[in-house]
This record gives sequence, structure tokens and C-alpha cells, in this order.
Amino acid sequence: MYLDANATEPLRPEAKAAAVAAMGLANPASVHGAGRAARKVLEDAREAVAGCFNAKTGDVIFCSGATEANALAVHALGAGRAVFYGATEHDCVRAAAPGAGVIPVLPDGTVDMEALEGLLAGQPGALVCLMAANNETGVRHDIAAVAVLCARHGALLHVDAVQAAGRCREEWLGMGAASIAISGHKMGGPMGAGALVVSAGREIMADLRGGGQELGRRGGTPALPAIAGMAAALGGGYEAARIAGYRDEIEAFCVRLGAVALGAGANRLVNTTCLALPGARAQTQLIALDMAGFAVSAGAACSSGKVAESHVLRAMGAGALAGQAIRVSLPWNVAAQVVPAFCGAYEAMAKRALHGQARCA
Repeated sequence: MYLDANATEPLRPEAKAAAVAAMGLANPASVHGAGRAARKVLEDAREAVAGCFNAKTGDVIFCSGATEANALAVHALGAGRAVFYGATEHDCVRAAAPGAGVIPVLPDGTVDMEALEGLLAGQPGALVCLMAANNETGVRHDIAAVAVLCARHGALLHVDAVQAAGRCREEWLGMGAASIAISGHKMGGPMGAGALVVSAGREIMADLRGGGQELGRRGGTPALPAIAGMAAALGGGYEAARIAGYRDEIEAFCVRLGAVALGAGANRLVNTTCLALPGARAQTQLIALDMAGFAVSAGAACSSGKVAESHVLRAMGAGALAGQAIRVSLPWNVAAQVVPAFCGAYEAMAKRALHGQARCA
């Protein structure tokens, strides 16, 4: 049973259909009839993405995924500015801004607003990079409050909305963000497409230069099938109340067994729980649950199969629990029978782990 939606959501049927339909099309940059037909698919997808974020079509820049979108935002908007990112940001943002200042988080994983204000007071006009929702814990920052603080100090705000887009219907640009990054496969679209959506009229200099695609802001032939699938996935439904109920049942059961739900006191994505089992290595838990038929993860799914101590949980002050936590992230199509099945597998795993500790004591 697949419970690793924050790594990638299962492909939505409508996204698959849109991607397949676009696979046989011509290059959308071609001026002949076949090219114009492909161009229409591309621009229809752009209009759909813009509509979801209350943006203009010209402010949507298609790219290969969130890593590229975040890097493009950091490099374009951060030029000549001090850059700050949250201590729990995704590695792609951290890598795009070497030497940037780090904004601390509170023990529940939310941004330390007092610390952020101090940083911005010392560096007015900075660029702040903050995720709308954390990929490991599901913790959501108060983007509206951060945007107000940034505006007060003349700072720009870039929002990594990869985990939140498609699950939360918030208008980050309307809150005052300068840009947001999204990724198709995190919403149930195909892998290989993402977008940077910028506030109206904001100039973006290309990282990748080529044939002038995306109004000169991103070179390279667009991955039309993945883009069409991403746009279709954005329009899919998301049963937040049902999924939240399943998540809460799983979390409460595991906590009764001795697990610690990290970030549980904060506003979180409804599908995500980060469960630390004191004394049991994350890798041991993953292997046991995988053998029981459950796909979960530990931290981000971007480290070439490695299971390492989470920088997100370290930043939250989790101590040893940072290496003892797994992430359960429920997909859009999760079924009710998953709840008792997972709880049974987790209980068996936890009892073995605790028994092993007792034997070693």
C-alpha cells in the first residue's frame, strides 16, 4: 500500500489522459499547423495553471520541475540582494543559495517570526525563500504573516508551494509573494514538469538560455506531455476532510504505542504525519514496513536511496528522534482499509523494535 505521496502522488487518470494525448504532437515552437496545434495545448495548460493561482498567463514559466523553478527564483530575484531561507527548506533551495542566511524555526517547525524580523531589519530589501508546507512534517508556515513582514522591510518573498499546491487552495501571490514554485508530479501529474509563477509583470532573467522559449526566461523545448498532465492534475479534486480523518486515526494509534508525532502542534498538511519511534532507527522501520507491504519514507525522497538524519527535524530540535522518524503521507486516492492495515503493521513493527531494545538493555 502506497503511503509516500509527498515523494510523488499517484498519477491521476485525467493527467495521464492529457499527457498521452500530447505525446504525438509537434514542437509547439513550430509555425506550421501541427506546431500551432501543439502551441494551443501548451497555452491552454498555461492558462489553467495561471487560473489556479490568480495569475496572468504571461507570468507562468514552465520548466522541468520544482528544483529548476526554485533555482530560477533564487538566482533571478536574489541577484544583488541578501538571501534568507528557512532552516527546514528543501535541499534544492539550500543548494541554490550557498552562503544564504538561515531563518530559525520553532520546535513545532514553524518559522521564528522574531528571528526573521531581526534578519530583515539588518538587511532591508532581501529575498526570503520559505516553503508553504514542509515535505517531511507537513508543517505549514503562515505565509500571509511572513508576506506582511517582508513588505514592511522591502523584501521579496519566494514561496516553495510544491507540497501545498493541489492540496491547499490558497492564493500566495495575492498574499504578497513575488513568486511561487510548483511541481507536476507532487499533484498527481507526470514527472518532468514544474512552473515558476511570478507576480504581475515581474522580470525574470533566464538561468537556462536557448531558443527564446518561455518569452526568453527559460530555454529548451517544453516537455509538452508532462506540462499538459500537470495542468490537468491541478484541476483534480482533493478530499481534504476524508484524508485528514485517516491521517488522524493513524497518528493517534501510533502515538498510543509510544511514537512521537513531530510538528503535530502546528497547522499541517492534512495528509502528512511524521512519526518518531524512540530507539528504533528510521531505516529499520522502513525495511520492516516495506516487508509488510507499506511504502513510507524517512525525510525527503531526493537522496539516492540513502536514509540519513533529517536536517528538518534537527532544525526543530528533535535530537535523537531526527534519526528515528518516518513520514507517512497519504495519497489522493487512499482507501479506508489502509488505516487498520497500516496500524496493524506499525504495531507489529513497534513491538519488535521495543523487544529488541529490551533484550539489549
